[in-house]
Amino acid sequence: MEFLIAPIIVALLASALAFAISIIDKHLNNYGDVKININSGKKVLDVKGGDKLLTTLFSERVFIPSACGGKGTCGACKCKITTDVGPILPTERPYLSMEEINENTRLACQIKVKKNLDIFIPEELFNAKEFSGVVEKINDLTYDIKEVIVSIGDESIDFVSGRYVQLVIPPYGKIKEYTQRAYSISSKPSEKNKIAMLIRLIPNGIVTTWVHNYMKVGEKLKLIGPFGEFEKSDCKSTMVCIAGGSGMAPFKSMFHDMLEKDEIDREVWYFFGARTIKDLFLLEEFKEIEKKWPNFHFIPALSASLPNEDWTGEKGLITDVLDKYLKFEIDPSKHREGFLCGSPGMIGACNNILSHNGIKDIFYDDFS
Repeated sequence: MEFLIAPIIVALLASALAFAISIIDKHLNNYGDVKININSGKKVLDVKGGDKLLTTLFSERVFIPSACGGKGTCGACKCKITTDVGPILPTERPYLSMEEINENTRLACQIKVKKNLDIFIPEELFNAKEFSGVVEKINDLTYDIKEVIVSIGDESIDFVSGRYVQLVIPPYGKIKEYTQRAYSISSKPSEKNKIAMLIRLIPNGIVTTWVHNYMKVGEKLKLIGPFGEFEKSDCKSTMVCIAGGSGMAPFKSMFHDMLEKDEIDREVWYFFGARTIKDLFLLEEFKEIEKKWPNFHFIPALSASLPNEDWTGEKGLITDVLDKYLKFEIDPSKHREGFLCGSPGMIGACNNILSHNGIKDIFYDDFS
């Protein structure tokens, strides 16, 4: 029994120490009432000090994007803080450029509210809201991608195609707190009472595991948004779009929006990369778009096509297929713009191909 006593004593001491630290912090670090001045008086908040800036703003219905839910791993919750809040923290530095540091940009999830603050956020964030939703449909698109359609009832969401929302899920299993992650909106802006998302299962992903294994039709949940800057330009340039997996989402929204608005005079080349046939989805939907849109070209490609697969489309890495079309199919005399959505690795590789083929204007939405 003696070999069990020591670990138990250590565990009890650690618990007691943690509890003592929390009590001391609560009583000694009482920062009292604090003012947060947003955008030179656009909004002034009277709050209790002591919490992280991101959490404090959230509690006051001021929503700053955070793809990781405030864990300090995405770098999305950037804002300018002109009040001195101390040096850049090691947890912030990887996400801030030197220009941003010089402009007093900080991560809201890493800054503790200890005194009056003057901060600046993009004006459009004042339009972000929290929506109460009900899961209307769950469609299996592939073995690891589900389409989730959430009804927001009598509420209305106004967004530009290409934007994203943060999905808030309840505690489950060993997950003891509410968790949120960012997902691109795949529905059209004209569908103002519902939000659709394409959610791919990530191994050990907290939110994707809940969506794929626990979510049920009729489930109540929260959505926050819209957020983001990814969108098509208003010019008539040829659009060269590349996606893979759930990166399909913003383009699905974008193309249906353009079709609905009769913007079919614009030339679009949409490349979708997958490994095998089982990773492809919505093929018929995009073939129908091609029929209605003479200048729309859908090019799915398989990078690891199996010998027994009945596939007559493009084969090879999406970068190689993209390079071939840029050199021999897509008119280089017209101004072209690149639009990328997917993993940082895919975006980096395709960005190089676009740049090498003379495309300078490149916009992207990465799933970092």
